[in-house]
Amino acid sequence: MNIAEARRYGSTHLQEAGIESAPLDAALLLAHVLGVDRSWLLAHPEASLTPSQWNAYRTLLEERRKGLCVAYLTGHREFMGLDFIVTPDVLVPRPETEGLVEQALAWLREFSKRPVTTGASLRALDLCTGSGCIAVAIKRLLPSLEVWASDISERALAIAQKNAERLVGPGAIHFCRGDLFENIRGTFHCIVTNPPYVPRSLISHLSREVQQEPLGALDGGDDGLDLIRRIIAMAPSYLEPGGALFLESDSSQVESIRTLLHKAGFIGIDTYSDLAGLPRVSRGIKP
Repeated sequence: MNIAEARRYGSTHLQEAGIESAPLDAALLLAHVLGVDRSWLLAHPEASLTPSQWNAYRTLLEERRKGLCVAYLTGHREFMGLDFIVTPDVLVPRPETEGLVEQALAWLREFSKRPVTTGASLRALDLCTGSGCIAVAIKRLLPSLEVWASDISERALAIAQKNAERLVGPGAIHFCRGDLFENIRGTFHCIVTNPPYVPRSLISHLSREVQQEPLGALDGGDDGLDLIRRIIAMAPSYLEPGGALFLESDSSQVESIRTLLHKAGFIGIDTYSDLAGLPRVSRGIKP
């Protein structure tokens, strides 16, 4: 069995199970087994698999057919061009969240140019950090930033810390375990969060892959806004004057979030769309 044959087999096997991303998933799983990247597969279609590699590949294909996502099978997921460790203890980083990071980074870069902040150390907080992808990406792309990250899950924090050590170095990010702002010290120029926002009644209707992700990272209460309400209500106490709060949510929740931000006294309220053109990120600024 060579590379080209294995890819065809895997793609067909996954398509038969109704997996829309079958060709990509098969390639990712095969590359993982061989310890190479996808470009290597394309460049070496005639390379042969050993019996042990073939067996390992088939085992992963069967697990994928059962609904386990590729990221959990390989233990990795790319986000903002960085390779993150992921396990079933954390939500799988998604492309939509890259928009949240990009908006926060753009705002921080502009904010740092203001006379009152020039030369000062800017501080950012990532709430519900999960795998740490937001905090790590922000620190990696804006090294001068002092970054804190918090999560209620001890297991998630362990993964986030591993990712931080690999990608930005030991001690580069301050990690804190707690319920939202619990145990957080000081104030910040920017708070960024991708909190649980799926309405509880809809969780059972999510794809098989998503339903295997941590319930605590999905369940946003009856209307999906339980944690978002708490974050918006508490954030002003942890923001510097002129500081910004950035939240990711479902597009159907954006108008409700705008109202919550307004009632909490935020100004400069704005919404940013994702690559599909759907409103995804909300921003509010503390006066």
